[in-house]
Amino acid sequence: MTAMCDVAFLLLTFFMLATKFKPDEPVTVKTPASISEIPIPDNDIMLITVDAKGRIFFSIDNKNMRNELIENVDQYKNLGLSKEEKYKFAIGSSIGVPFSQLKSYLAAPPDQQKEFDKTAPGVPADTSVANENNELAAWIRTARNTNPKLRIVIKADGATVYPQVNKIIRTLAGWKIFKFNLLTSLKAVPQGTAAYDLQQGNGPKQ
Repeated sequence: MTAMCDVAFLLLTFFMLATKFKPDEPVTVKTPASISEIPIPDNDIMLITVDAKGRIFFSIDNKNMRNELIENVDQYKNLGLSKEEKYKFAIGSSIGVPFSQLKSYLAAPPDQQKEFDKTAPGVPADTSVANENNELAAWIRTARNTNPKLRIVIKADGATVYPQVNKIIRTLAGWKIFKFNLLTSLKAVPQGTAAYDLQQGNGPKQ
């Protein structure tokens, strides 16, 4: 029993020290429900979030990739970011500000960033990647160049108007990206449907 207690406490200590906590997302999004049970990948994710107001937030996972991404963005857009500001981006969550506000946003302490997130304008987007104002296109292109293995997930609020989601889809299409995931919450499969019969193992009814 003594040995078991020692092992238990060693495992507990290991998990406490090794666990990486995910940063809080800047906005709360209530995704629409669907019956799809296909899980999203666990890593190499590009997450594009759209809140109920239509504001767009951009993020990728993996701290090392985020660090490389912000280095590339800093050079591409000549933002003049400091090492501390780049580090804050690497350990942070989603970004929802234009490039012109990115430096001041990253320079702010965490509590001020949370307050700014409430009124942040979101990443500017458009239906054409050729439009200089389509900063989402720049984020996507730089992120894909940084990590070509990235899988794209769009997480939109159920109240988001379609034109805002269409901007994202058209931007992806502009970079010849036609495969992506739409994040939804799971709901029960309605009885009497082909999907319900398939779930029950009965196959489609004739």
